[in-house]
Amino acid sequence: MGIFNKPKLRGNGGKRDAMPDDLWTKCTDCGDMIHTLDLKQNLNVCPKCDHHFLIGSRERIEIIADPNSFKETDADLFSVNPLGFDNYEAKVSMLREKTKLNDAVITGSLTIEGKPAVIAVMDFKFFAGSMGSVVGEKITRAVELATQEKCGVIIVSSSSGARMQEGMLSLMQMAKTCGALARHSEAQLPYISLMTHPTTGGVTASFATIGDINLAEPKCMIGFAGPRVVKETTHQDLPPGFQTAEFMVEHGLVDTIVSRSKMRAKLGQLLAYMLPS
Repeated sequence: MGIFNKPKLRGNGGKRDAMPDDLWTKCTDCGDMIHTLDLKQNLNVCPKCDHHFLIGSRERIEIIADPNSFKETDADLFSVNPLGFDNYEAKVSMLREKTKLNDAVITGSLTIEGKPAVIAVMDFKFFAGSMGSVVGEKITRAVELATQEKCGVIIVSSSSGARMQEGMLSLMQMAKTCGALARHSEAQLPYISLMTHPTTGGVTASFATIGDINLAEPKCMIGFAGPRVVKETTHQDLPPGFQTAEFMVEHGLVDTIVSRSKMRAKLGQLLAYMLPS
């Protein structure tokens, strides 16, 4: 046999074994490689640097809610194309098929540590969590249900802001959601806002920052405009950690930062304190 002729390997006829490509996830913060099973068991939080990965709305509800307590509301609402925006309906249909969601928020009733509440959880995977007419309507209905049931309401934000494809109809949701929350407050019922990465734009400028208690996950981005836009507008260098949850706690916009593993216990504790006896 010639010295440059490699012998064939025995076994599978030269075919490569099928290797799953989703066994490992690289942490975008510290660069550590995490086994997918370990990441899932750790609630999608990096065990090395505590980086909180984005998670879907249903995953978050599973983490927060008492087992088998969540009952979804208004699941059949989905966006139309009120302004005739080009390709908007096709984009919505594609996202509904891909994410198995009808829009960028899931609402429903649940118990947390035995305490009743109504929750609205935004999902960044659907149109970057943007708030259109359906998102605003579902959040408003969730708040009104909580007022009717005399229980607390929790809104989990993860959003790029108002949905430009719905124009002024999208911006109207800022006032509508805040109006419902004002009536909820008048009934002396608690509203807890949880901001996760990212919480920006019209969502930050409306319901996300007016909770009786404002919570945030570690290191998440919270702001109205992006850092580049702010810097170009103010012509000033931004301070270290600008628009992070830690920066917002230091400056009074966020009350406290809660890690994902402690979120259910914290929400249950707050509801116990704040619900009328």
